[in-house]
Parts: sequence; structure tokens; C-alpha cells
Amino acid sequence: MIKISLKFFALLTIIIALSGCESGGGGDNNFPPQVSTPKWTWISGNDTVYQPGIYGTKGTAAQSNVPGGRACPVSWVDSNGKLWLFGGAGVDSASNLNDLNDLWKYDPTTNEWTWVSGSDVYGQYGVYGTKGVADPANIPGARQAGISWIDAQGKFWLFGGIGYDSASNQGPLNDLWKYDPTTNEWTWVSGNNVGSQSGIYGTMGVADPANVPGARFDAVSWLDAQGKFWLFGGIGYDSTGAGYYYYLNDLWKYDPTTLEWTWMSGSNVYDQIGVYGTKGVSDPANIPGVRTDAVSWLDSSGNLWLFGGYGLATDRFYGELNDLWKFSPTTNEWTWVSGSDVQRQTGVYGTKGTAGPSNVPGGRYGAVSWLDAQRMSWLFGGDGYGSTGGGGFLNDLWKYDPTTNEWTWISGSTGYGQIGVYGTRGVADAANVPGARQGAVSWLDSSGNLWLFGGEGWDSAGNIGLFNDLWKCTR
Repeated sequence: MIKISLKFFALLTIIIALSGCESGGGGDNNFPPQVSTPKWTWISGNDTVYQPGIYGTKGTAAQSNVPGGRACPVSWVDSNGKLWLFGGAGVDSASNLNDLNDLWKYDPTTNEWTWVSGSDVYGQYGVYGTKGVADPANIPGARQAGISWIDAQGKFWLFGGIGYDSASNQGPLNDLWKYDPTTNEWTWVSGNNVGSQSGIYGTMGVADPANVPGARFDAVSWLDAQGKFWLFGGIGYDSTGAGYYYYLNDLWKYDPTTLEWTWMSGSNVYDQIGVYGTKGVSDPANIPGVRTDAVSWLDSSGNLWLFGGYGLATDRFYGELNDLWKFSPTTNEWTWVSGSDVQRQTGVYGTKGTAGPSNVPGGRYGAVSWLDAQRMSWLFGGDGYGSTGGGGFLNDLWKYDPTTNEWTWISGSTGYGQIGVYGTRGVADAANVPGARQGAVSWLDSSGNLWLFGGEGWDSAGNIGLFNDLWKCTR
């Protein structure tokens, strides 16, 4: 079973996954002192959906520049506090809908976007060049739902997604790219330059130059304290070469120094149910079930955390999940921490602003997450279940404290399908709130503000579509 959205574009029919994307926490960002009521500010972009991109001149910032509406791009924050955005399924400069490969930079101090690299029109194939060699002509193909990391030298890394390979064929990818923002050059580092490749798993726990994850999209990622890259699950190809893509629960680690992948945990075949064990107790047999569009973060002890997504529960049905997991790289064991082992659970919100042991977000996929300096985890939106039966796009903001194992509902609605309240551009207001959505991306700036861009959901006029709005949440 594959849960993806279908979009029919002019002149062709393509399958694209608008069902959210990975958004990982992690990183040591310093938050300002806690305030009682977070305030959202509409910063940039439009309050209505399906807006085309205004690219301007490549490499030149301008107040009028803005990326087009999109879902499932990837994001990075550089050492100077600039916010970066790549690709996604969205609207190009000519108002066409399809996968994109444009790279953008946003400067919070000037409130200006810069089109940095890639094309302003959709459907571009990848130019790979020679593996391991940077070149100004290299560029990843248009794609959505990839994952990203930043290394210790400030280079940006991009893996997979669903999009266009070197032959201009569209499908899941397993290519690994590195981008140097100082030289504006891409390097194809690992994986294949054609799509729909099966994984080469090797021996669990053993790094090998031949190992590589199968092509996939909507996985999740972490960056650990030692600078290693981690990825989990998504929809893609397992070790069997089955000829089609399925849900996965494999955990991989990549060393950017040795350029080697290691299969760490999970199965090398698709459609595995979760083994939950006892809540709060780690066990070598525990493993999250296959899933897509979950969120992730890293704690102060180096543990990897995973929440929700769309996947296979213990009842052997697919659905929206609200299970919270912790993985210890030291013991190589998973712990089921919170939430249910059954899909499609409604949220228990409690009192806004008040933590409680019974509080828990409802099952969802395509949410975004952040991690603050106090290692509190933040979760926004997605497609799933609020406090009542029936699912849809959400705009609730939650905080999770790993020391108390308690969730707090912070802002937004307990129901689904809420329209955005934009207020005045550039003015914070307690009444402002982004519309319900999934498939957005998030950043943390050096001052600890939460940033949110795009996705698919409800705009200020009550229409559903692809956003290009940029929001900042000050706490």
C-alpha cells in the first residue's frame, strides 16, 4: 500500500508525494527566555495558495523575490544565520506545477530572498558530472521529499527524494549530494545517477564502501554529535529489487569523512510492523514499524527521537501514527516512549499552555519539528487527527519535555481544516496563526525563533493548495 497524493498537471499525469516530508530537529540553537504566549509573525510570501515564484536575477537579493508555493522542499541554516531552501513540488516562474530544483537563500536581517542555483522552471533533470568532483555545471535534478544535513565545515548535504534523474526519468532517488555555499558548487558524492535503485545493505552494523540505501522519499534524518548522518524509513526500494517502492523501517548511518554507509537497524525488506515491547523499556527486539513523513530530533545524550508518520501499526493496518520512539546509538536499542501502538488516534490536548501526563498529539504525518536549547521538542501541524474523529490538515503547536515525558499544547486549534490568520505582514500578534498544513519546512535561527515555510493546506481565503508564506514564531 502506498499513500501518496495524485496531482494532474497540464499535458501530463505524474504521481507526486505531497504527503508531507521529513523535518528534523537537532542542532544547538539558543532560545531566548521562555514567554507565556508564542506570537506568530507573517514575514514574507502570500496569504493565498498557488503563487508562482518571482526569481529576479540569479545571485541577487531583492525585496520582490519570493519562492513559489511548494510542499516537501528541504532546508538548511548556514553559519551566518541565513535560511536555505531547495526544490519541492511546487509552482515555477511560469505558474506550472511540478518538481523543482531551485535553491534559495533568505536573509532574516534584510527580509530578502536570493535565487542562488538551479532552474526557475520545473522538471529539470540532474547533471551529475564525476562522482566526488565539484563542478559549476553540476546540479541535482528537480525533486521533492528528500532529506538534508549540514556537516562540520558548513557544507549542505542532500539525499534522495522523488524526482528527476540524469536520464530525465521521474521516480525515487538514492543520490547523495554536497553543496558548498562558499563556491556555489554541487558534488555528487554517493548513490546512483538513475532512479529506482534497490538498497545494498551488506552486514548490519558494518560499514562498507559498497553499501547504499535504496532509492526513497519522505524519510527522516538526524545529525549526531560526532557529525554522522542518520536516516530512517520512508517510501522506497528495499534489498529485494521487487520492482516497486514500499514502506521501509531501515535505519542507516553515513560517515561524511569515510564516505561509507552502515545499515544499523530495522529490516532490509518492506512492510514490517513495529515491535513495541514495554513502554519506557529499551530492548534489542524493539523496532518502529515502517512509516513515512515522520519527524525527528536529537537529545542532549545523543539519542535519536522519532515521532508519528503514516505507517503500519500493530493492528496490521496502515494509518496516521502518534507513537514516540527513542534510539540509543550507544546500545543500538529502540525504546517506545509515548503515544499509541495503534493508528488513527485522536489528540488529547488538555489545557493550553499546561503540561500533563495524559496529553498527546493525535496521529499525523507531514508535521514539522524544532529543538530548542533546553532540548524541548516542538511539533507543528501535519495531516492527521485533532481532538475529534475525522482527519485533515492541522495547525496545532506542541512542546515535548523528555525529562518529564509530558506534552504541552501551546497554540493553534484542536480541530482540523483551520484557515490562516495572517494579520499585518511583519507585525507579531497573539491572534496570528498559520493555516492548517502538511509538507512544510522549518528552521531555527541564531536567536532561537521558529521559522516555517510553505506546505500544502488552508490559506486565508479557505482554499486548499500550496503555500509560499514564511512565518516566524517568537516565544
